Amino acid sequence: MEIGAGVPASAARSAAIGPAQARLYAGAVTASASTTAQTDAPRTWSWKLAPAILVSLSGLVGFAFEQRLVALALLLAGLAVASVVDRRLLRDLSLIAIGLVLMGLVPITTDISFEHMAVMGAAMIGAIAIPYSLSRWVYRDRTVSFPLVRGHAWSRAEKWWLVAVVVLGYLLLPVYMIPTGVYENWPAATSPDEIFRLFLGTNALGIWDELFFICTSFVVFRTHLPFWQANVLQAVLFTSFLWELGFHAWGPLLIFPFALVQGWIFTKTKSLTYVIVVHLTFDFVLFLVLLHAHTRDWFPIFLY
Repeated sequence: MEIGAGVPASAARSAAIGPAQARLYAGAVTASASTTAQTDAPRTWSWKLAPAILVSLSGLVGFAFEQRLVALALLLAGLAVASVVDRRLLRDLSLIAIGLVLMGLVPITTDISFEHMAVMGAAMIGAIAIPYSLSRWVYRDRTVSFPLVRGHAWSRAEKWWLVAVVVLGYLLLPVYMIPTGVYENWPAATSPDEIFRLFLGTNALGIWDELFFICTSFVVFRTHLPFWQANVLQAVLFTSFLWELGFHAWGPLLIFPFALVQGWIFTKTKSLTYVIVVHLTFDFVLFLVLLHAHTRDWFPIFLY
């Protein structure tokens, strides 16, 4: 019997070799596909994790403990190990390193003076613009990108999560910031221009957090590591940076889970827009809490 051109190759082989041999052939193909899938998937442990940990630790030491020279040594050690393990890993981790070095050169505070906002803002822009430019126009791999539009409406769960963020912020932020005195790490904004600069700084920093820690750091780590490892490493950087900014006391107990959730949401939604909206929703509650904490007659709606 002649096999027509439209018959799939697998069917042709089955017809040619008989039922028994066909079953053996199908089993071999399935096993081969399974092996390939396992090979392509990131392993739980690989040597790529070691330099990634060093890079993340450099952020912890540099931001949280403010040991800049030790942090630089850890960062260079991480890049050196990466150069031995995988040249592509070295190239990608250098994108994170550029941002960490730039932010380590400026004071990271909540000062809302024009001078400080200009200096810190310039470093923040460089920390995301340089890695993005290198990834897109030099490396031409677009590892770092900013997917603003997902292309379809938010799901019901995503909408309800925004409501939950408001509720969680209302319940947690006053209890955290006011009794601990952490709010004093932010300046008292009472005049219209001060309130505007506090609002601007809070929102600009929230957007930058997502651009650098999620769309740059997390994505770079995730390119080489399993999701949970990449997410923990970016959350360490995220939490360390905000600690230096002023979220002291038990702030890491709030920030670290928040960073993990943001990484998970970005993985599921592929939408920078949504994670920014989540972050800015939380930050708006933070903004109101700060105004109330410094001037108790303003927005007396919080429980603490």
